[in-house]
Amino acid sequence: MEAANLPQIILASSSPRRQELMASLSLPFEVMPSHADESTPANWPPDRMVKELAARKAEAVRLTLEPSRRHGIIVGSDTIVVRDGVVLGKPRTQAEAADMLRSLQGRSHTVYTGVACMDASTGTHKVEYRSTTVTMKALTEAQIQAYARSGEGLDKAGAYAIQGLGATIVTHIEGCYFNVVGLPISLLVDMLNDFGISVL
Repeated sequence: MEAANLPQIILASSSPRRQELMASLSLPFEVMPSHADESTPANWPPDRMVKELAARKAEAVRLTLEPSRRHGIIVGSDTIVVRDGVVLGKPRTQAEAADMLRSLQGRSHTVYTGVACMDASTGTHKVEYRSTTVTMKALTEAQIQAYARSGEGLDKAGAYAIQGLGATIVTHIEGCYFNVVGLPISLLVDMLNDFGISVL
């Protein structure tokens, strides 16, 4: 199918990392940041949390579209970091980032990302998730402070970015790398295919 005839894709995210990953598929898309409520019950398991938030983000964007613009596929995504059953969000300060890094260093944690694909005209959608285990090297206090000072982790769940300077503090991953970045590309491609959009 010619690119011009493909259903339009709307990425419901302001994340530069997700935008770069979506662009790597060479499919036309536009960005519409979602302003969905991201609160969830504390007793929800991580997979339910990311799936619900991914769907909520896609639906929030759908509802902002004028009825005449409701066509194509909306992609929503949400990523969380879980250590010992505790969800680590995005640190707001350098001190919070350092605290998170201290709790992750020298051990493994799990990154969960939910992906929702929603038909903008009907609201029909599919939601899936992927999880990846990440092992971080043992760090000195000086290294923790240096990375926290870089500011790279301030808007990232778990206070690090694996695709940036954070690559120097990760020793091993088990699962999808792109899941840790914020958008599991292989999963997304399979889901888009179910909506009639074929990358290959």
